[in-house]
Amino acid sequence: MTYERFDDLPVWQEAMRLAHGVYDLTENPRFKISFSLRDQIQRSSMSVSDSIAEGFERGTTSELLAFIYIARGSAGETR
Repeated sequence: MTYERFDDLPVWQEAMRLAHGVYDLTENPRFKISFSLRDQIQRSSMSVSDSIAEGFERGTTSELLAFIYIARGSAGETR
């Protein structure tokens, strides 16, 4: 299947669900105590979908794959 837009990619959609879930989780008052922890988890979770989108927009399979690996690293950081 060929995708014309990154937001049609199932992996990008799942990455956005991850980010929304992290943002919901970090609304917990326990996270409000540590701004830096909350900020880092939120930024790393958003980085997953950002990297997928950037790789897709580069227009080549090799660059998309490189950014998928970056996204994987951000997902690990979030975890």
